[in-house]
Amino acid sequence: MPSRVPFWLKIAYTAFVLLLIPLYWDHYGPVNFLWFSNIALLTTAVALWTEDALLASMMAVSVVLPEVVWNLGFFIRLFTGEELFGLSGYMFDDANPRFIRALSLYHVPLPFLLLWLLHRLGYDRRAPKFQTLLAWIILPLCFFLTDASGNENWVYGPGETGQSWMPAWLWLALLMVAFPLLIYWPAHLLFKRNFSPPPPSR
Repeated sequence: MPSRVPFWLKIAYTAFVLLLIPLYWDHYGPVNFLWFSNIALLTTAVALWTEDALLASMMAVSVVLPEVVWNLGFFIRLFTGEELFGLSGYMFDDANPRFIRALSLYHVPLPFLLLWLLHRLGYDRRAPKFQTLLAWIILPLCFFLTDASGNENWVYGPGETGQSWMPAWLWLALLMVAFPLLIYWPAHLLFKRNFSPPPPSR
């Protein structure tokens, strides 16, 4: 079967990821890679090379809708100065070097790349199930291995300040329900309606 993903795209994407990893690691630390967006960035590299519809579908279910919100917040802040949603505020924080913030602009094309992959590879209907299982591993890891200063995937509350109106464990439990229910399932319904299943393997 001929490749469904151009070789130049695989090379360019992989080169970008290999550039980003050590710089992010040095500036933010390894726990930063527990963010679902960063997991999607890395896993998409694997999906590009393997042309695996399930991996691409999982990452699309996980981050396409949040990345759309990220982009809205980023461009509204860029053009109006108004902060919305609290997802992209670090892009305007001078404590982060400009080159690091430039690398973080991967958030802009990533959702479009994932949608293109669904078009090329097909949307695997098992994606929400497997992505939920992955989230139920990642969210507790974020909770137990990090602290509120990083607040990866908002396991300590929304935004940079977290929350104090309920026990931390209860917030985590609600988050583990909210991600599949409010993000993965709506994305699944959208993708199921608009993308064909992967072709049968031979």
